[in-house]
Amino acid sequence: MNSDRERLQILRQKIEQANLEYYGLDQPKISDAEYDALLRELAELEARYPELVTLDSPTQRVGGIVAKEFSKVRHIEPLLSLDNAFSMEELREFDRRIQTAVAPVEYVVELKVDGLTVVLTYEQGILVRGATRGDGETGEEITANVRTIASVPLRLKYPLPRLDVRGEGYMPKASFARLNEEREEEGQTAFANPRNAAAGSLRQLNSRVTAQRRLDYFAYQISAISELAVGTQTEVLKYLAKQGFTVDPKYRVCKNIEEVISYCQELTSERHNFPYEIDGLVIKVNDLGQQRELGYTAKSPRWAIAYKFPAEQAETEVQEIIINVGRTGVLTPTAVLRPVALAGSTVSRATLHNIDYIREKDIRIGDHVLIHKAGDIIPEVVRVLTEKRSGRERLFAMPANCPECGSVTERKTGEVAWRCNNKACPARQRESIIHFISRDAMDIDGLGPAVVQQLLEAGLIKDAADLYTLEFEQLVKLERFAKKSAENLLKAIAVSKTRGLAALIFALGIPYVGEKASKILARYYLSMSKIKEAGPEELQAIPDIGPTIAYSIAHFFNLKSTQDILAKLEAAGVGMTAAELAHPQLFLGKSIVVTGKLQRWDRRLIETFIEERGGKAASSVSKKTAFVVAGEKPGLKLTKAQELGIPVLSEDEFEREYLEKD
Repeated sequence: MNSDRERLQILRQKIEQANLEYYGLDQPKISDAEYDALLRELAELEARYPELVTLDSPTQRVGGIVAKEFSKVRHIEPLLSLDNAFSMEELREFDRRIQTAVAPVEYVVELKVDGLTVVLTYEQGILVRGATRGDGETGEEITANVRTIASVPLRLKYPLPRLDVRGEGYMPKASFARLNEEREEEGQTAFANPRNAAAGSLRQLNSRVTAQRRLDYFAYQISAISELAVGTQTEVLKYLAKQGFTVDPKYRVCKNIEEVISYCQELTSERHNFPYEIDGLVIKVNDLGQQRELGYTAKSPRWAIAYKFPAEQAETEVQEIIINVGRTGVLTPTAVLRPVALAGSTVSRATLHNIDYIREKDIRIGDHVLIHKAGDIIPEVVRVLTEKRSGRERLFAMPANCPECGSVTERKTGEVAWRCNNKACPARQRESIIHFISRDAMDIDGLGPAVVQQLLEAGLIKDAADLYTLEFEQLVKLERFAKKSAENLLKAIAVSKTRGLAALIFALGIPYVGEKASKILARYYLSMSKIKEAGPEELQAIPDIGPTIAYSIAHFFNLKSTQDILAKLEAAGVGMTAAELAHPQLFLGKSIVVTGKLQRWDRRLIETFIEERGGKAASSVSKKTAFVVAGEKPGLKLTKAQELGIPVLSEDEFEREYLEKD
C-alpha cells in the first residue's frame, strides 16, 4: 500500500509537470503516448484505492459531473471592465492623465486574449472554485468545468490559506477548428468564433463536454494582493508563473508611452500569428502602489486601458434599409447587407444610427460599402465606395409613419432621432419587455426575444407585468413548448421576483437611468414607494443624479402607465424593497476619498465597503468631500483636504469609528 501511495504521488507530479511544460512553457519533454501511459497508470491506481482520489488529481480533469444549474458566486472584489483606446493619440491622452497624478511611471503591456474572464479560488493550495465574471459583482460557479482545463493548476506549488486569481479562459485556434469540423460532420451549426465557443464550453452543464473542447487559460491578476510581497504587475505575473499558472509570454515592460506605442504597432502586425485569438493589448501602470493611488471610476480602473486593434474591413452591398423601433419609440435605420465574412463571423446587417448619420456618409440603397466591426464587435459602415455607383442607387428617407403601428412619426427640435410616440405601439411594448427580461435587469433565463414575440402574438401578455400571470396550461399549448421548457420558464420567472430593487428599477427602462443610477436609487431610498414620492429637487440632491436624470425619474413615476404596471408587479409578488442591502447605510449621500498606502485594507476593498454602505468612493478631494481616509504617503490629496478643512481619518480611526457600527 505504501509503495502504491508513493507511486501515485510520483505519477501526479510527473503529469502536472508535463501539463506545465506543454501548456505553460510550450516546451513538451515527453510524447503524447508517454503522457497517456502515465495518466492510465494513475487512473488504474486510483480505481484500486478510491479513498486516495483527491480534488487535485489529474484524473479529475476528464469531466463527467452534470450540474442542474449554476449557482451564484459573489466576487471578493468587483471585476471592472477596461476603457478602450483605438488610436495612438488616445494612448498618449491616457498617459497624460496618468502623468498628472503619478510620476515617473512605467507600463507593462499584455496580450488581450479574446476569451472569457474566469476567477479561480484556492484554499490551502487546492482549487475549490471557478467562476465567470457575470455582472462584475456576481458570477456563476463553473468549478467542474474549470477543472477540465489542463493549464489550470489543481494544486498550487506553494500553498496559501487563500488565493483568488483572475484570468482568461479561451479556446486555441486548433481546438476551435477541430470543434467546428466535428459539429459540421454531425450536422450542427458551427460556432462563429473562438470566443463564443469558449463561452459556450465553459457554461456547459456537463463538464465532460467541456473537457472534450480542450480549452486553455492565461492568469494575469491576483485579488487581495496586499497579503503578498509583490509591488509590481510584472512581479504578479512572475509569482503566478512560479505557482504553476500559464501567463502571457509576450508581456513587456515599457519605460514610457512611446515604448508602449512602438510595441502596440509591432504586435498589431503579428496579431494573426498567435495560436489563439487576440483582439488587442492591455496597458497597465506597473507599480501597484501607483495603481492604488490612481484608483477607479465607477466602471473602470484609471491605471489601465485596452488598446483595440484596428478593425478588419470588408466590402459588401447595401441591399435594403429597414427600420427598427426601440422601447422608447426611437426609429433606428439598419442596413441589410449582402452577407460577408468579417473578423470571424458572417455579417448581414449594420446599424446606421439615424438619418443624419446616413446623410453624412451619403449611404444609399444599392451602394457598395466598406464595413468593419467597431471595437471588433458591432458592424459599422466605414465609407461608401462612390466610385462603384451605377446610377441605380436610391436615396433613403425616414418614414412618415411607424412601420409597426402606423402612427405619425416626428423629430423634436434639437434631437437627431425620429420617434413613434404611440405608447401602445407593438414594437415599443415588445422591446420594453425584452429589456425587462435581459440579463442586467430581471434576468429571466429561457425567455428570449422570439419567445416574447410568441407570447405577444398569442395574446398571453401585453406588458412585462403579465409575465408573472402566465400559467403552465397556457405555455404548453404554444408551438415548440414542451412540458419541461414550460416548467423551466415559470421557475425562472418566479426566481426573478427576488432579483432586488436595483434590478427592477433598471428593468423598468426609465430614460437616462442605467445600472449605476439604479443601484444608487436602491441604496438611497431602499423601497420603490419612497422613489415614487420623490420630486426632482430631492432626487437632484443625490450624488451622481443630475437634473436631467432627476426630472426623467420624477416624470416617469408620475405617469399612469408606470403606476399601473408597478401595481401589477407588486400584486404578483415582485420584490419592491432593497431587502438585499444587508449593510447599514453609514455613509448615505457622503463622498469619501481614500488615499495613501493602507496596511490592512486593499484599496478596492475599502472603497467597496464605503459604496455598499451608501457612500461614494471619490477619486479627488473637493468641498463636497465628507472626509478622507489617509494611509502612508498620502500625497497631494491630504494637502488639499487640510487646506479645505476636511476631516482626515487614519486607517485605525476609520476602523474604530465605522467597523464597530457596521
